[in-house]
Amino acid sequence: MVTNKLIIVLLLCCFQLAAATKPDLLLAEVYSDNIDVQQYWVSEKLDGVRAFWNGEQLISRGGNVIAAPGWFVADFPNQALDGELWLGRNQFAQTLSIVSKHQAVDNEWQQIRYYIFELPNAGGTFSQRIDAMHNIARQHNTPFLTVVPQFRLADNAQLMAKLNELEASGAEGLMLHHQDALYKTGRSSDLLKLKTYQDTEAQVIGYRPGKGKYQGMVGALVVKTADGKEFAIGSGLTDALRQTPPPIGSVITYRYNGLTKHGLPRFARFVRVRQAL
Repeated sequence: MVTNKLIIVLLLCCFQLAAATKPDLLLAEVYSDNIDVQQYWVSEKLDGVRAFWNGEQLISRGGNVIAAPGWFVADFPNQALDGELWLGRNQFAQTLSIVSKHQAVDNEWQQIRYYIFELPNAGGTFSQRIDAMHNIARQHNTPFLTVVPQFRLADNAQLMAKLNELEASGAEGLMLHHQDALYKTGRSSDLLKLKTYQDTEAQVIGYRPGKGKYQGMVGALVVKTADGKEFAIGSGLTDALRQTPPPIGSVITYRYNGLTKHGLPRFARFVRVRQAL
């Protein structure tokens, strides 16, 4: 359960990080079922904190230096890596709390692993870069650096079965990377994300009061989307969040299953306060 203390960490600690050059990264498009699955490598979509290793420092997607302990990165290579700082499934908030602190806490970072899934600016196809990533992991032999497992599936039916299997175990979804893709940055169909639900962001603009057992607490967040639609989200809020909700003006991530005939998210559910690294 998310605590009041953790909410404060999510909203405040991340602003203490030192600024760096914002990395230019490869970004995924949404999966479409008209692809040939056999042409793609598939991996679990990790719900962690994305981090770019520039050979010297870990940099967040937003362009801030992540204050990792020296011993954590001591045996990392001097070449660029793209990956995810990950604690485990359903532990995004704890991961963000650990990696966003201005001063690293050693016993917390002992739990973190850096899972690499790309070699920025490296030559060859993605299949060749997978081999190169495994070679790097073997050569540097540190427990804190590992490669995201990549696997093959025969068709869309197997893909959906694997998605259901992993999501039932707490995974966020799947990533598909074309086997022949050369490295590029920006949003690309060479990299696809697949989940049974959709997620996006909205800004908190108000609250609805709670009723019954939530009397005296927040019953729902009133939010506004980028295109101006307003609606309420009550599902997914813990008791701690109902007592100390995300501040007005903060941005949250929510999940939903398609849109209603009025264009509003169906079955909207709060996920978290937006990662601000």
